[in-house]
Amino acid sequence: MIRRFLALTLFILAAVLTHAQPSLPSSFQAKTIHSPEGADIFVRWGGSGPVVLLIHGYAENSDSWAPLAADLMKDHTVVVPDLRGIGRSSKPADGYDKKTQAKDMRAVVTSLGYDKTYVVAHDIGNMVAYAYAAIYPDKVERLVVMDAPIPGIDPWSEILQNPGVWHFNFHGPDAERLVAGRERIYFDRIWNDFTADPSKPDEDTRNFFAATYAQPGGMRAGFAQFTAFSQDAKDNKIFEQTKLTMPVMAVGGEKSFGPLQAVIMRHVATNVQEEVVAGSGHWLMEERPEYTVALIRKFIDGPPVAHTVAGSADGDSGEERFTPGEYKFPQLGNPGTGSSGIGGIETAVLKWNPDQAGYIPSCCACQHISAALRTPIAMIGLQP
Repeated sequence: MIRRFLALTLFILAAVLTHAQPSLPSSFQAKTIHSPEGADIFVRWGGSGPVVLLIHGYAENSDSWAPLAADLMKDHTVVVPDLRGIGRSSKPADGYDKKTQAKDMRAVVTSLGYDKTYVVAHDIGNMVAYAYAAIYPDKVERLVVMDAPIPGIDPWSEILQNPGVWHFNFHGPDAERLVAGRERIYFDRIWNDFTADPSKPDEDTRNFFAATYAQPGGMRAGFAQFTAFSQDAKDNKIFEQTKLTMPVMAVGGEKSFGPLQAVIMRHVATNVQEEVVAGSGHWLMEERPEYTVALIRKFIDGPPVAHTVAGSADGDSGEERFTPGEYKFPQLGNPGTGSSGIGGIETAVLKWNPDQAGYIPSCCACQHISAALRTPIAMIGLQP
């Protein structure tokens, strides 16, 4: 009887823990730091060793880093702020361009007494992290960006033209009125559109994050992240003129950005390692936390290497090279050579003669843009 009771108790406890809202380790310290850029940034930090700055994305807050923070704190100092306007940070009227928010992050790092850090980012956190690395290149040991575009960096123009990113242009007072009291409905659309598993994020996680944005001024500040994209694009065009030289790992979910993340980062950085998380959509910490954590830890702790091909958490690049004549398209499963898993998307091996003028198919990223945005895209260029 006692054994049955204990077994039932452990089962219930495991179920509760499995579906509990995300939370950073309870041992982390917390404080609010005033940024000279006009925001009060809430930050938590813990652990000891080399410093890692984690920058979260939209539809989440700093608690989204719970799996990674719990692992890295064993031998790293982990610094986890809420971006301005999100979570427990203040919600000023302006300053949501990513260059300003990068300065917020620098204020956090230096106020805690640190200088150089590793930087890991996801979603709009990528945009802040890129600005941070561009402004303070000598303060970033290595950079990890995960599953999001960078305003102004190719193929940004094509992404903006697609209805799949409707939320980029959904903001303003009327949008705030429409979602007031319906924040969960609004965020469900975003979570569902970009996940590979409809059960991820789970219910408790969705309720938790939706509640943080439902705070007074929360949606206004959240929408302001997108309002700033036009300014971000202008700033990034300037940043792009000087390439990042620190090691960069570009991570895409297989069912989301995939290899396109590395395509984007190779426009702005010279040493980019490409990684694709199998079976995952956009929400990597919720969909494939163990694998993603291992991937990040390997990159942060591994020896410096000039990366040119994709690898995996266990060290196997998994790469095979074929000529167009040798490649055989899969007959089952994925519909094309890529890994989107979405029916109706097909890929053809195309050849052209560089010594002859004419139209050249330019499809290096077409399939994975299609996967991320849920619609087919074709692009061509002109050979002069």
